Parts: sequence; C-alpha cells; structure tokens
Amino acid sequence: MKEKIESYKKELSDLKADTLDALETFRIKFLGSKGIVKELYADLKSVANEEKREFGQLINEFRNLAEEKYNEVKEALSSTDSGSESGEDLTRPGTPFELGARHPISLVRKEIIEIFSRIGFTVSEGPEVEDDWHNFSALNFPPEHPARDMQDTFFVEKGENEMALRTHTSSVQVRVMENSKPPIRTISPGRVFRNEAISARAHCIFHQVEGLYIDENVSFADLKQTLLYFAKEMFGDQTEIRLRPSYFPFTEPSAEVDVSCNICAGKGCNVCKYTGFLEILGCGMVDPNVLEAAGIDSKKYSGFAFGMGIERIAMLKYQVKDLRLFFENDARFLKQFKSAY
Repeated sequence: MKEKIESYKKELSDLKADTLDALETFRIKFLGSKGIVKELYADLKSVANEEKREFGQLINEFRNLAEEKYNEVKEALSSTDSGSESGEDLTRPGTPFELGARHPISLVRKEIIEIFSRIGFTVSEGPEVEDDWHNFSALNFPPEHPARDMQDTFFVEKGENEMALRTHTSSVQVRVMENSKPPIRTISPGRVFRNEAISARAHCIFHQVEGLYIDENVSFADLKQTLLYFAKEMFGDQTEIRLRPSYFPFTEPSAEVDVSCNICAGKGCNVCKYTGFLEILGCGMVDPNVLEAAGIDSKKYSGFAFGMGIERIAMLKYQVKDLRLFFENDARFLKQFKSAY
C-alpha cells in the first residue's frame, strides 16, 4: 500500500496539464468518483485494523496533495490564454442566450387593453368552461332559437346542466352585469372556442376582446366615436371606419365595423377585395332583454357592446395573411416581433 501511494505521488509531481482538457483528465483520474483516491479508500478495508490509522493518514495526505495540484494548475490556466487547444481567452464572457420575443397575439392584446384603458375601460375575466345561462340564455339566446346555430359549440356536458367551452367572451360581460351596478365600462379579453375548420382565415381556438358600456343616456353615437377612437389609435390617424347593418341576438340595432385597408390606404387591393375596407368587429346597442336578464333597469339605463378577434387585428396590423401562423410557434415567424418586445 505504501509503495503504491509513493508511486502515485511521483506521478502527481511529474504531471503537467497545460490545457483544460488535460486538467479535466487529471481530475477524473485522481479525484473522480472512480479515481485513484477513491480506489485507495476502498483498499483500506483490506488493511489490518492496527495499520488502518497509519494508512488512512497517508491516503488523506495524498488526497490533499492531489487537490492542491489540481487547484494550482487550474489557477495557472485561468490566468493565461493558453488554457485551450485553440488559444482562446478563457476570461472572455460566454456567448449570451438569444433573447426571445413576445407573441404577436400577446402584443396586440396588450395594446388593445392600453387603448381602451385610456378612456376608462377596466379589464374583466371569466371562466373558459361556461354554463348555458352565461354563454347563451342571458344573451337573448332562448332554447331552440336559430341564433344558437351561429355558434359551433364544443360541449363539455349536455343535458340539464349543460356546460361548454365559451364561444365568446360575452359570457364575462353577463357576469359583470350580474355583479355590478351601472355605470359599467369594461373590456373582456380572452380565449374562445368554436368547432370550425382550420384554414388561413379561421381556427377552432382564437382570442377576443369584447367591450361593454352601460350608463344613462348612452347612444349609438357614443359607440361610433369610441370605435373610431380605437381604430385611429390602433392603425393610425388616417384610418376611417364604416358601419354596416347586421344582426346579433344580444344587441339591437347591430352593426359590422370595417376599417380602411392599411395595405392599400383604402384604394383597393386583393386583400380588401378591392373595396378599400376590411371588417374588424361587430357591435351594437345592448338589447333591453339582456339588461333585464342581468337585473339592470332597461328603462333607466342603456348601453353598447362590441367584440373583435385579436387575430384579425394582428393580421391587419402586421399584414399577416395566414391566421395559422399565430398557432404554429415557428421561431422564424415569431422572432420578427423582437422589435416590439
């Protein structure tokens, strides 16, 4: 045992490690989990009891020598640029991790919230799995009403206690009306679900922001001015809007809102189908039946509501022509939004 330790000491004193790779080889050989020091401690079991103390001290001294040698060589290598085969300066900072970027949907959602917060709208959120009352009935969708066919619903539970993935964030507005008193001024951003075929213009999962304003003497003119303000803030001062009559069960009168095409500046192109305008949202005055269902006096209060798809706004803002790109998590697509981080 003594002769073995002495031979190891000689090997240790003659050792020259002039690269990091050689230093690591030395560490593994002498101090590793299966190295010489561990091997000597294992051999100690076979030594006679009266000699174990002596040999234990010798092994400890050898281990200390090996550790001192390792630290000495390591310090010498760190103070010179010869610590690698390539001669690189080991004191230089490492290659930094590449910064990521926020998803374009998150960016647009944040911008929409900021725009409406500047005119007093607060943010409300609610559950994604919703009951029939909040998703349909309280919004003027009576049982068997044809308007229910407008929503291609993912049902979680059918029958008496019907539950479904919400088809719009209007369900959040119902909850706000049930638990608040006018004046109410809120927007409800969130993820919604509809059983639709996935294409460049549609998806079974998408994101909405719906707005609600209820107070005394709220008019359609208030609605139009609010949406014009939003369009100009989102797409620029040159943006124009137009309203076309439409139908929604929970608003009357109802309208679809178009903005002037920001690709052709309203002159007409294949994106806007040469109309100069692109549809971005639906809106209308809240139906009195919806107010009454939520316990709000429709004779005293009136209000307006609107809803927009965040993907649609993002497509227009960033001129993205395929909605599926927002869901594929292709790094080549997402890294384009670093400038907006």
